[in-house]
Amino acid sequence: MAEAAGGAAGVAADVLRLLAERDQTLAVAESLTGGMVAAALTAVPGASRSFRGSVTAYATELKHRILGVDAGLLAAEGAVNVQVAEEMAAGVRRVMGASWGIATTGVAGPDPQDGQPVGTVFVAVAGPGIRNTARLRLNGSRAEIRRESARTVLELLSSELRENLRGQDTEQNGGT
Repeated sequence: MAEAAGGAAGVAADVLRLLAERDQTLAVAESLTGGMVAAALTAVPGASRSFRGSVTAYATELKHRILGVDAGLLAAEGAVNVQVAEEMAAGVRRVMGASWGIATTGVAGPDPQDGQPVGTVFVAVAGPGIRNTARLRLNGSRAEIRRESARTVLELLSSELRENLRGQDTEQNGGT
């Protein structure tokens, strides 16, 4: 499984360690990555301490029905959109009762989708008072695009967790 998730394995272990240190949890919403992020996380021994679960909402209607993504947004813009990624991350966080939610949506190929070219990907993180997204323009095969998307969403979360920790340390040090 770690091979299927490419370079995501090491980042997944780091994310799970950071979550466990904070006694926080994670839920994942995936579209183009089709479970690769969840696979990278569950390949790490002890993942169940922090990983709540995932939703692979490959079909557009499931993004609305399960994750609560705005139906009007999906109809107007399609599923490959920064706001869709953000709503997926917030939705899976809510549905799974997790501290953090992350999401992937995009076009891995072979054909364009929703007016977006192959390699257009949006990843998002939703956490306590935090929402962050990134737009990726990836090259390569379908498999390479999916692997890089999985790795990048985990790196975005890792960065947010580290920033969140620095902010807490500053508050604690400033208050003494």
